[in-house]
Amino acid sequence: MSATLSLTRLARHHPGEQHPALAGIDLEVPAGACTAILGPSGSGKSTALRLIAGLDAPTGGSVALDGVDVTALPPERRGVGMVFQRPLLFPHLSVIDNVGFAARASGQSRSASRSSARRYLELVHLEDLADRPVGAISGGQAQRVALARSLANAPRVLLLDEPFSALDSVLREDMYELVREIRKELSPTIVLVTHDRHEAAVLADSVAVLIDGVLEHHSEVSSAYTQPSTRAVNRLMGGINEIHGHLERGVHHSDLGALHLPPDGPVPDDGPAVLLIRHEMIRIVDGSPDLPRGVICGARPAGLRSIADVRIGSVMVHVELPTGTTAPVGTEVGLEIPAAACTAVTR
Repeated sequence: MSATLSLTRLARHHPGEQHPALAGIDLEVPAGACTAILGPSGSGKSTALRLIAGLDAPTGGSVALDGVDVTALPPERRGVGMVFQRPLLFPHLSVIDNVGFAARASGQSRSASRSSARRYLELVHLEDLADRPVGAISGGQAQRVALARSLANAPRVLLLDEPFSALDSVLREDMYELVREIRKELSPTIVLVTHDRHEAAVLADSVAVLIDGVLEHHSEVSSAYTQPSTRAVNRLMGGINEIHGHLERGVHHSDLGALHLPPDGPVPDDGPAVLLIRHEMIRIVDGSPDLPRGVICGARPAGLRSIADVRIGSVMVHVELPTGTTAPVGTEVGLEIPAAACTAVTR
């Protein structure tokens, strides 16, 4: 059911627009893998999905499945399924007939199309609602029907365009678990468009970050957090520490002192660089003369935990505190900053 998806210099320039919606991106999603395309509104995420699906034509570049160029093929011949933010179900059909629509349209009998559809309704845990009108089911159930309908076409690549964004947090978590079950059962190649880094982290194997139509980062999920390619990627991944300084032979120098970058990570050329430090990985300690030392000048809640602001010279470092701990303002502390928490960028 799955295929390797390859985008080569894929571009889209909408008529009348000054800047391209998609600026020649290269991206490969291995067969059976899930890649999340993450970015703010207007970054080109949905444009990329529409080009993969064949709903829009690129102004440059190509789309290939298992090495075969499908750029010129119409959507119905690509073997690509797509689930949108809204379910877009056929209101005059029952749940099971929505799922079996493609099979029925291809000439199968009603009984044959329904028999095939039942497997996918079972997969999304809606077999008991098969005969119900789609107007009589909830929003979360409707999105499950839309997912089942797309899977019933046996797509080689499944595209998800922010399909869970309209659901409440409990339903979203239920849908995340369902996607994991589907991946285990069918191993589809999935491209997920989202603006939610949590969603990308829990569903995807890798994250591709689009900003203003440019692919600024693509890596495994963990590396997107700890080794973002730019400050913009760092902020999108929730990073809040950006320390200006100077890089020399893999060591960043600033008011924090000399901090070594991970030897196995990316290291820019010597010169001005911004040190990015994951706030969750810093630890406040009583202190050692060898550690950066500063004063806590503020704290704010962040869910079960809180963020402490530590002033060290001209630099403010934000530290996530363990659950149940406090950080009294005015306390002098040391900061234990592991190399794995650090990366340096030049833009």
